[in-house]
Amino acid sequence: MARIIDCETQNVVGEKVRKYRMERKLSQKEFSEKLETYAIYICRGSISRIESHERTVTDFELRAMAAILKVSIEELYEDFTT
Repeated sequence: MARIIDCETQNVVGEKVRKYRMERKLSQKEFSEKLETYAIYICRGSISRIESHERTVTDFELRAMAAILKVSIEELYEDFTT
């Protein structure tokens, strides 16, 4: 089922995911491969779309991302203002 969201920004964590991924010296492809170990299948292109706020992130995906990046889920939301 397609995810339909009627706004330009699809997530609020993309910048932090990118920041922490780069700090860990992980390419988008390597990050994608690590997500697969959590049974989360996101291709490299979709990682790019997440980081540019063009793709939504599910709670399961967010939990796995935080674990791989060795940060709390709350840290992925830091500096987010509504």
